[in-house]
Amino acid sequence: MNLSYWEYKSWLSNIDFTIVGSGIVGLNCALQLQKKYPIAKILILEKGFLPQGASTKNAGFACFGSISEIMSDLKTLSEEEVQKLVQKRWNGIQLLRKNLGNEYIDFQNHGGHEIFTLEQKELFETCLENQTKINKLLKSVFGKEPFIKIKNTFNFKNIQEHYITNNFESQIDTGKMMQRLLQLVQVNNITILNSINVVDYIDGKNEVHIKTNNFEFKTKKLIITTNGFSSKLLKEETIKPARAQVLITKPILNLHIKGTFHLEEGYYYFRNIDNRILLGGGRNLDFKAEATTNFGETKIIQNKLEQLLNETILPEIPFEIEHRWSGIMGVGNNKEPIVKQVSNNVYCGVRLGGMGIAIGSTIGKEVADLL
Repeated sequence: MNLSYWEYKSWLSNIDFTIVGSGIVGLNCALQLQKKYPIAKILILEKGFLPQGASTKNAGFACFGSISEIMSDLKTLSEEEVQKLVQKRWNGIQLLRKNLGNEYIDFQNHGGHEIFTLEQKELFETCLENQTKINKLLKSVFGKEPFIKIKNTFNFKNIQEHYITNNFESQIDTGKMMQRLLQLVQVNNITILNSINVVDYIDGKNEVHIKTNNFEFKTKKLIITTNGFSSKLLKEETIKPARAQVLITKPILNLHIKGTFHLEEGYYYFRNIDNRILLGGGRNLDFKAEATTNFGETKIIQNKLEQLLNETILPEIPFEIEHRWSGIMGVGNNKEPIVKQVSNNVYCGVRLGGMGIAIGSTIGKEVADLL
């Protein structure tokens, strides 16, 4: 595309910071940079007409890790590392609420519940046996012991008679969150160009030459925040894409379910929203097929999600599916995000491991602080 003199002059010249990706991390990074450098020219490039990846496609969980997830982490991480990981998630949620305001993200605290199938009796009992230990480990994060055992008050079927609940876990409206972030970015005179795909870049001594699908230009600093899509640009093999498939029902009269729920060690998750049930997950059914950057749904996973609705979540309650979609997460060998200086003028904040809402604000700030 041949751009005019005016287009280059107004939008693509004298750029101080270029951010690739207008998701949670990218927008928060831009806002932090604007605070630090009020007269800097900041440009955000987004390949979708809306933020792609997971930022507008997630389930809206303000979560910190279910008890079985914490136990799994303790197999590969030290107690101190796990504590720091949960602390980062807690701090990230508080920063998100502070920056955007509870009313703008529809923040609601109904608790987060891990439910266990009838076949998971051994796992359930192991979690109960370790509850005191994990509560002691995480009490300093929350100020109180987070995990309690409660009865199956929502009448789910084919599960153990009790949940293990974290009363601090909450939920937000993902769309409202992203709308608010975009509003703040625009108010602060930060430019976003949509439908622009960054193909490659060359880092020089004092600037970065960027090639997109439509034009080329130069910037003083480049920040990559495309999470699950970043491995190609960063040539970073430790970042793997992970597709998450989701569906949502039509409104259900007198829906009695409130809260966020984790099932089968977090591979399935559901919640209430607008008198509907939103349900996602299932990539454990075919890890290879779901390690993709292609959006879409598969029969094997969608059928399983509907089966869970019929047999476990909404037994004997009629429902209809209204909408299905998928998002792309960034995962790796461990749950630590990657925040680093890649080369002379290039930085990144990626690999959020499905915890974008919890840590996205913090990661955006950390990347900005690196500069």
